[in-house]
Amino acid sequence: MTEREQAPAGIDPTVPSVARMYDYYLGGKDNFASDRAAGDRIVEFVPNVKDVARSNRAFLGRTVRHLAAAGVRQFIDIGTGLPTQENVHQVVLREAPDSRIVYVDNDPIVLVHARALLADNPQTTVISGDLREPDAILDHPEVRERIDFDQPVAVLMVSILHFVADDKEAADIATSFGRRLASGSHVVISHVTSGDLSEEQVRQGRGVYGTTTAGGVFPRTLTQIRELFDGLEILEPGLVPVYDWRPDPSDVVIPPGAGAITVGAVGRVP
Repeated sequence: MTEREQAPAGIDPTVPSVARMYDYYLGGKDNFASDRAAGDRIVEFVPNVKDVARSNRAFLGRTVRHLAAAGVRQFIDIGTGLPTQENVHQVVLREAPDSRIVYVDNDPIVLVHARALLADNPQTTVISGDLREPDAILDHPEVRERIDFDQPVAVLMVSILHFVADDKEAADIATSFGRRLASGSHVVISHVTSGDLSEEQVRQGRGVYGTTTAGGVFPRTLTQIRELFDGLEILEPGLVPVYDWRPDPSDVVIPPGAGAITVGAVGRVP
């Protein structure tokens, strides 16, 4: 079969998808030739991008494991991406089998794969939702059915806000979720910075992402990223490179001067 025949209805496999590119960086197989070609172009300008993706994935696992151990039993993962190893529900349910998890994405291929993976898991659900519409996500009937917003909830926005072009909109999205959550809830965010990349490398990389379904990628400064946590108490060790957030010995470490760096933090709702 051709890739066009294998793609779900409404999907043009010739247009790269950031979710499928991320899958490619992680060594997955749920991607098309256009995604691999775009990913290879990014590697030319950002040679450490595959390590960046792996370190970000490890950060996600550590944060949800920490929150589950701390007593959080409800998780909303926004911008889920394609299923890979150590998905949120797998990590959380090992730590706390009574937890409930909601996956949110607006990529039809992600939704197909996630629903197939979770069809027999009664503690998880998958909904179609847009990051830019926080209230629509939180008020979605399936979310309201699964999540008790009078109790602590963890909202995960891992490597997703840097696809929002406008700085104010990105900050408004993050704070909108925080305002709707009960005391003791948490917001987990990771976000790409330009790190040691030159202006030309950043320009070239943004050019590639400009051809994707996301429409572009927008690295931000530490100051701008810290504003995403406005109103939250940032847990130790603060806003740091994701590989420095309570690291495990086996985690990927990106040495200084290697290129792009993703930073992240966990904010607690007071």
